[in-house]
Amino acid sequence: MAIVDNENWVVANFKETQLERMRPGQPVEVKLDAFPHHTFSGKVDSISPASGAQFALLPPDNATGNFTKVVQRIPVKIVLDQKSIQGYNSRITPGMSAEVSVEVK
Repeated sequence: MAIVDNENWVVANFKETQLERMRPGQPVEVKLDAFPHHTFSGKVDSISPASGAQFALLPPDNATGNFTKVVQRIPVKIVLDQKSIQGYNSRITPGMSAEVSVEVK
């Protein structure tokens, strides 16, 4: 048995340098490549507690002693507003490419 939620969401991988003023609840605009003439709205639901690399099955490990600073990507869950996806519900599918803009204050 699987329990599923009726919410549609997007996971956006932001650079860690973009997260300084980002908070849960902030408004978001999402454009899906499949529907270029429609802008969906939503809000920031949560920010991951670690980078994608930390949750990887085989996280990168620099054992040589050489260190190069690389900006990490942090997953941010964006919940789409049900009213903005009305009429697109059955057409939005997992794996679609999206362009996400968060309004930070």
